[in-house]
Amino acid sequence: MTLENEGNTRGRRRTRKTAAGAAPQRNVNYRQLKNPFPLMEVFPEHQIADMHETALKMLEELGMKVLLPEARRIYAKGGARVDEDSQMVYIGRDIIEAALATAPRSIICRAGARERDITLELGSLVFQAGAGAPNATDLERGRRPGSAQDYLEYLQLTHHFDVFHMISPQVEPQDVPMHLRHYFTTEAQMTRTDKFPFIFSRGTPQVMDCFEMIRDFRGLSDAEFRSEPRCYTIINTNSPRTLDIPMAQGLIDFARHSQVSIITPFTLMGAMAPITVAGAITLSHAEVLAALTLTQLTNPGAPVCYGTFTSNVDMKSGAPAFGTPSHFQASLAAGQLARHLGLPWRSAAGSASNCNDVQAANENQMGLWGCLMAGATVIIHSAGWLEGGLSVSYEKLITDAEVLNMIAELCAGAQAGTDEIGYGTAIKEVEPSGHFFATPQTMARYNTEFYEPVVHDYANFGTWSERGALDANQRATRVWKDILAHDNRPKTDDTRVEALKSFIAKRTAQGGAPPES
Repeated sequence: MTLENEGNTRGRRRTRKTAAGAAPQRNVNYRQLKNPFPLMEVFPEHQIADMHETALKMLEELGMKVLLPEARRIYAKGGARVDEDSQMVYIGRDIIEAALATAPRSIICRAGARERDITLELGSLVFQAGAGAPNATDLERGRRPGSAQDYLEYLQLTHHFDVFHMISPQVEPQDVPMHLRHYFTTEAQMTRTDKFPFIFSRGTPQVMDCFEMIRDFRGLSDAEFRSEPRCYTIINTNSPRTLDIPMAQGLIDFARHSQVSIITPFTLMGAMAPITVAGAITLSHAEVLAALTLTQLTNPGAPVCYGTFTSNVDMKSGAPAFGTPSHFQASLAAGQLARHLGLPWRSAAGSASNCNDVQAANENQMGLWGCLMAGATVIIHSAGWLEGGLSVSYEKLITDAEVLNMIAELCAGAQAGTDEIGYGTAIKEVEPSGHFFATPQTMARYNTEFYEPVVHDYANFGTWSERGALDANQRATRVWKDILAHDNRPKTDDTRVEALKSFIAKRTAQGGAPPES
């Protein structure tokens, strides 16, 4: 049951007790969102153009270190100058401009169910939960290394909320051997959710296994699988100016099979990037251009998403900091550069706090609003992320999902027609100093007009105290436990499930697929 439908259920129960007939249902689409917010700019357009020109100069004169020989061959075949001794690739602006010309501006991503399909383009708004953490935490079990159980539970929680549109890298199931882990995560995504799935790029053998599993589970031919994106990966460059072996392999493999690569340099100002917002984003922009060019040289028209994750370090400790003013400004600058290219793009929220406290809420919302005002297409780490990515919190996933649902409500827009103004059904009905509780307009809308929260508590102090005086974290614990107590996975084809299990058993017996580096 999705969060908004859960509210509808509570409303229907109340109505059946107080009125005859079926209760109206609240209907808000959280699945395909458009960003309704005016975009902000941090730099004037001529400085954005200068940053783009500097990135082109960087790639042409300073080059990019590319560790994978196959990638260097592809660059060389496309006209780039390659120094094999140093592994440096120098990419001319004409090559990059040709790549930008073939990169798609709109990408339709096919999920397991058509109503879960999403479109990646400027103006769309897609949320992902916090991702890639080695640890999980909750109030009852504490902080712990991520496990298979944590992965499955986190998947169930993210599937529950419609406002999470893509399955993120989630939490690492460290008790599953690395050469078998991709089988576990792909099977879980196929059988427990119908949202757009994620695949790690940890070498061609693992990626090919995952492609085959998704293709067969979806009942597709090779041609059908390649005709539209069925999954995605995230590609992180090694800043500054390095593309390593598994990331380069991922770019090539996903491009060849027409699957989505979200290219995301992770740059921290003052550490692996210049200390200024402009310098760090220019470096990040150059690295995206280099990686994007590889996808288009491999397969012109391959779906690719511009990305950045740039914040600053705490200069006293060297630790990453998130939700800072510099993080906000970096998102705005990245959005300007993405629009300069016309490409869909990915940004991120997140928190460096060690627990789900007010710091965590402040940082996540500051980073989130930076992404929203920058016009990000995909916002990853929008919920649940703590410690700069070292852990995901079950309680924080719930409290952050509340915020995302309220943002989704704003995406629907407000109406001001005759019915909404309500002159004859509300205003005219009430005498001076009267109330509107019993007007026809109120009676027709009281079940459906307002967003009903899952974790926020609007009761007064006395009622709240009588209920146990639970704070938001404690209430969030109750919410996630209730979600996990109910199996809400989509229906699956038993034959395809058995075929998937047989494939995994066969490949496991053959030794699986170790990651490559």
